[in-house]
Amino acid sequence: MTFSQLRIGDYFRIPGMISGYVYRKANESQCSINSVLQPIRSEIEVRRLTPTEVINHFSQEHEESNQFKDVVIRH
Repeated sequence: MTFSQLRIGDYFRIPGMISGYVYRKANESQCSINSVLQPIRSEIEVRRLTPTEVINHFSQEHEESNQFKDVVIRH
């Protein structure tokens, strides 16, 4: 699947990139990662995430954020 085939708002990964990177289609020529817009070519191959994968990604991010807060508070 290519970036142009995604719907705006879809979450995706780019094969070959670090697996932890999850992008979101913001418009027809940009995606976002960590709320920062980035240009992207429409023909880039992507893998759309399933709803379960999106939930797991954000659950893991939330857990990592909580662990970081715990470490900061202890020091």
